[in-house]
Amino acid sequence: MLRMLFLVILLLEGNFWDVVDSTTVTYDSKALVIDGKRRIMQSGSVHYPRTMPEVWPGIIRKAKEGGLDVIETYVFWNYHEPVRGEYYFGGRFDLVRFVKDVQAAGLFVHLRIGPYACAEWNYGGFPVWLHFIPGIQFRTTNDLFKKEMERFLEKIVSMMKDENLFASEGGPIILAQVENEYGNVEWAYGVGGELYVEWAAELAVGLNTSVPWVMCSQEDAPDPIINTCNGFYCDRFVPNSPYKPKMWTENYVGWFLAFGYAVPFRPVEDLAFAVARFFETGGTFQNYYMYFGGTNFGRTAGGPLVATSYDYDAPINEYGFINQPKWGHLRDLHISIKKCEEYLVYANATQMSLGVNLEAHIYYKSSNDCAAFLANYGSSTNATVTFNGKSYFLPAWSVSILPDCENVIFNTAKVVSQTALNGDDFNRNLTMHDFPLSSSSWSWYKEKVGIWGNNSFGATGLLEQINTTKDISDFLWYTTSINLDANITQNQTKEVGLLIGSLGHAALLFVNKRPVAFGFGNHDDASFLLSAKVNLVSGSNTLDVLSMMIGLQNYGPWFDVQGAGLYSVIATDSESWKADLSATQWTYQVGLEGEFLGLQNVAMANSSIWTHHGSDAPINQSLMWYKTTFFAPEGKGPVSLNLAGMGKGQAWVNGLSVGRYWSSYLSPSTGCSENCDYRGTYDASKCLKKCGQPAQTLYHVPRSWLQSGENLLVIHEELGGDPSTISFLTQKGQVICGRVSEDDLPPADTWEQSLGFVSRTPQLRLACEPGWHIVSILFASFGNPEGKCGAFVHGSCHNNVSSIVHQVCTGKQGCSIPVSTANLGGACPNMVKILTVEALCMA
Repeated sequence: MLRMLFLVILLLEGNFWDVVDSTTVTYDSKALVIDGKRRIMQSGSVHYPRTMPEVWPGIIRKAKEGGLDVIETYVFWNYHEPVRGEYYFGGRFDLVRFVKDVQAAGLFVHLRIGPYACAEWNYGGFPVWLHFIPGIQFRTTNDLFKKEMERFLEKIVSMMKDENLFASEGGPIILAQVENEYGNVEWAYGVGGELYVEWAAELAVGLNTSVPWVMCSQEDAPDPIINTCNGFYCDRFVPNSPYKPKMWTENYVGWFLAFGYAVPFRPVEDLAFAVARFFETGGTFQNYYMYFGGTNFGRTAGGPLVATSYDYDAPINEYGFINQPKWGHLRDLHISIKKCEEYLVYANATQMSLGVNLEAHIYYKSSNDCAAFLANYGSSTNATVTFNGKSYFLPAWSVSILPDCENVIFNTAKVVSQTALNGDDFNRNLTMHDFPLSSSSWSWYKEKVGIWGNNSFGATGLLEQINTTKDISDFLWYTTSINLDANITQNQTKEVGLLIGSLGHAALLFVNKRPVAFGFGNHDDASFLLSAKVNLVSGSNTLDVLSMMIGLQNYGPWFDVQGAGLYSVIATDSESWKADLSATQWTYQVGLEGEFLGLQNVAMANSSIWTHHGSDAPINQSLMWYKTTFFAPEGKGPVSLNLAGMGKGQAWVNGLSVGRYWSSYLSPSTGCSENCDYRGTYDASKCLKKCGQPAQTLYHVPRSWLQSGENLLVIHEELGGDPSTISFLTQKGQVICGRVSEDDLPPADTWEQSLGFVSRTPQLRLACEPGWHIVSILFASFGNPEGKCGAFVHGSCHNNVSSIVHQVCTGKQGCSIPVSTANLGGACPNMVKILTVEALCMA
């Protein structure tokens, strides 16, 4: 009776759920402490605006199945407060919905409020209006900036509290972050930077979130803020206080993509090595940046020249499909580390040298109860070491995990998880369906060159672009005239050289309304010089330059004041005549006429402004708008827009921006390696593919953007392309492959069960995407087959196991096959045989 009365009182006071569901989060030198228990945490970055809300739960579920405990995300100020004091949290910017979706999956959240994000996001996540507050200076002891930053942090924290989303309120948020990688640029702000760090820390703690705060890449993070590591490797990182845990907030699984660059990727063997070394050396919390990268829809991509795809070679690819073998190998790694958790957080490590570049870290609970990590951190030489009286083989650049100090359940260099053909590796005849657009269905509109509206304005000299456009458009027209002496007779011309200097990012030059030259920079140096020889006539000649932005700068000291647009225009001839036009009178027009008219919008689809003459759509012309309708590709697979035949521009589907494209900007022809050696220190330029090709030709179109019946596609082509080459593609199937030998390790999640057996049997596992199933076995051999996924061939030893694999796997979403002679056949008895299977999944 007394207990019932107590519960009634709690309910009446509104405290019942706090008592039942609240979670206490603290930390010590060993780990984060969740409800009094130290925890090893695996985390992954998923940015809610880089995909659509309807697919958030599926991505989060795959992250959980991959062994994650935490989802980490930035908060994107510029889209949450596009106008000062006016907030937006709808659609793919519904932060509360995203956090609740993570909670529904049973995972925690690390909320990186910042509010500076970087993230290859436009302006690093800062709203552009912030720049135009008179007297403001970003990320330093400037009262105007601090006031705005404090207001936004309070807004986000209050919103989370109102929804009971912090751990102490029963929510999933166990960590928060203030600022972001400020330690990398703090030197540029002098004493103001040091004082700013102290202020930001005090602000964060004062918000009373009841969860720990972190500052990443911030060696001087004041107590109680936890300073954390960002980078490709963090095993050597040491927190700035003996009372703080060793945390890794950004482990780069690959790298971002930029127009004009080859596609970077990171071998999973190296990534797993980095993770295992981190936990081997006392790490406690590790986050993959990114676990799902997604897409920079619209003009969200930062700059300069960051591409629309933000795939990042992540464990879950841009379209939400599992990226194998990365996802599977890391999943097995997480299971293996989790089996050592009690040792890692409650025992002290003993380090033991096993030879040159060879070492062990042993975590003892007692003299005969321990877990161990054996590492070969040499980049070239395999080794056999002796540990606890037993012999262990360690491939170069690898870590073996022994949760009982005796049995190896995982080695970072031994990849036994399945592979898959995804993205650019599609065998399109088998797994892709191409939907070309009708060549007779295009309408078009020719953009006016130069000044097009009565909202143009004049100024003496060249204006900086960002301060002029306020980033409402990528485009700014610079227009002036060049007058030649009348001694040039009628119908004659004079050759003049033009040299135009630009801070970036690209520019089209028109003389007398005709295109004559195009110039551009690159991601590492957006500035460029555009030179051209032009023929001018007697009298007045018009000079129009369309300056183009490709994302506002998002990183670096004082990045917010880095400029764009023209800074110099010089005209010369062969007779020593020279004219500096930089300080003359110019007329300016912000944006394009087509943007002003809203040609990308569904409401303009039937406007008479569009021209249509059957199949005679003009091609390879600059500043063309194209429009057509199409029916959505059949099925439920992901959809992409193929823009390989276009130049540079933007695309919209049903009025929603797919993003910027630049198919004509090719990467350098050298520097790529199809089989990059994972051994040795990785950096973003080590492993590259698609040399001599566009960075991106396929652009993600979310299924939720498409409707039954006709859909609208609008393209704005800036340089020149052929719209008849455009098509939509959808994935109708997926080829998956497995390759496991008789002496490979069994799956880590079956380790305990296998300890009682003399033989620990390895398993070949295959799994289709959720909702798909295996429809056929394309290849199956037990012996020494050769080749790679999509191109396997039989070797000299071949046991035909097609019927066995077919019986076990066909019709199922996933299957597991024991790899042993007893199960698969005994040909070639003196050979360690490999089971290799290639299967087709379809919905």
